[in-house]
Amino acid sequence: MLQFLMESVLQSLFSLLLALGIALALLPFFNSLSGKEMHADALFSARSLFLLPGLAIVTGCLAGSYPAFYLSSFQPIQVLKGRIAGGFKSSWLRSSLVVFQFFISIGLIISTIVIYDQLSYIRHRQVGYDRDQVLIIHNTSAVGDEVKILRKELQKLSGVADATLSGDIPTNGGGYDQNAWWRSAVTDAKSTIVFTNLHVDEHYIPALGMQMVKGRNFSSGRNTDSMGVILNESAVAMLGWKDPLNEKLYRPGDSLKPSVYNVIGVVRDFNYSSMHDKIGPVVMTLVDSRESMAVRLRPGDIYSRVNRIEAKWKEFAHGVPFSYTFMDDDFNRLYHAEAQTGRLFISFAVFAILIACLGLFGLVTYATEQRTREIGIRKVLGAKVNGLVALLSRDLTRLVLIAVLIAFPVDWWIMNKWLQGFNYRTDIDWWIFPLAGAATLLIALTTMSFQTIRAALANPVSSLRAE
Repeated sequence: MLQFLMESVLQSLFSLLLALGIALALLPFFNSLSGKEMHADALFSARSLFLLPGLAIVTGCLAGSYPAFYLSSFQPIQVLKGRIAGGFKSSWLRSSLVVFQFFISIGLIISTIVIYDQLSYIRHRQVGYDRDQVLIIHNTSAVGDEVKILRKELQKLSGVADATLSGDIPTNGGGYDQNAWWRSAVTDAKSTIVFTNLHVDEHYIPALGMQMVKGRNFSSGRNTDSMGVILNESAVAMLGWKDPLNEKLYRPGDSLKPSVYNVIGVVRDFNYSSMHDKIGPVVMTLVDSRESMAVRLRPGDIYSRVNRIEAKWKEFAHGVPFSYTFMDDDFNRLYHAEAQTGRLFISFAVFAILIACLGLFGLVTYATEQRTREIGIRKVLGAKVNGLVALLSRDLTRLVLIAVLIAFPVDWWIMNKWLQGFNYRTDIDWWIFPLAGAATLLIALTTMSFQTIRAALANPVSSLRAE
């Protein structure tokens, strides 16, 4: 027992040296994948130099304990007669390890497909605004009172379709004002409704490609529009109004008397936050907002048009750096965590399948070694190569199929729970499960085929010589 344990611990210590080299080589890839900034110094700190050898020793003891106790318990007469194993049916531990490893592999494959299916759904779903070719200029409040002049100058550029000043851009990810409004002039709790309040100008809706379903947009030429509001469809549905254009909303004014706002239009529902959140009631008010500017560009050379916009910015910004992003990039950043999770799952799935296949290859080698004489006798009696390969692969294939059947309901439940974090989500397609199962089974059969075919093609004289 001590001999087996010492061999296992020494192998684990050598593996530690190899693992450190692999970790150093893959550290840049890991940092890119995880979004972290880890350095090689962390692997050689005083704490790591104490923990890593201890981890290797514990791993070696755990890995070597089973063969140490199992092999040292054999009776010499049984060993010399070649009766030390009865195949996979007599070892529940080996079978359980195969099932567990492929259960994890199948789960990671299914999870990866579902995550990327949801990300694809997010990218292609109609969100109620057009985020393509929209330039977001940040810190426009630093320009001061000249920011409106800057907006008009940008609109004169040939490559600019429209521009709006507002701090409430849908791809900001939230942080909007939540204000109480009243259905009537009587300010009681029953008539109070909390709306998400977006502060916009008259260019907001056309610049972001939103659609009016009733009424009209704000107009700077109408002084009364400062006391007008535009609602989204969810707000109208919550209020229960059939003809919202003839309705009014109330909110606290400068005096004790509430201010009256006329509903002048209804905009189609749009995702003003991420798809994790349900679209709620929105009220738009005409407000002088200067936090950022969204500039819709015409199709063409984006690079040259950004340069012309930057040149205009420098005329008005007085040394303030030109900071900008594109709206579609900001939209993708809202789901950066999900995309990163998908990349991590792909990496974990590859490593899990690799480890499972290494274990499977070892078990196939073990099984064929124990059945060498049986294979020789079967060949002498006329067994075909394909029949022998099927015989050797049958037990392990059954274990992989068991892992598939266990993984399907478990992974469906887990990924269904994950998708519930999105108010707008795709369905889990049925074809994901047979695809993951078939891919795993194909990988397992490919792993087994090398050793089983080799054993089936071996000369029976060699295996039966001792008899």
